[in-house]
Amino acid sequence: MSLGSHLQELRKKHQSLSVAVEEAQRQPGSDDLAIAEMKKQKLRIKEEITRLSEA
Repeated sequence: MSLGSHLQELRKKHQSLSVAVEEAQRQPGSDDLAIAEMKKQKLRIKEEITRLSEA
């Protein structure tokens, strides 16, 4: 997999996690722990995108 396609996949995952977090936050009685975990995963992906973009 080329760097460009890897970055594209990471951006897709980041975007889908953003949507999932927003939807979960709108749900009454949502699982705060699950939302926090999605946010952490989103942050790890964002950091990886940044790291690879600077390389």
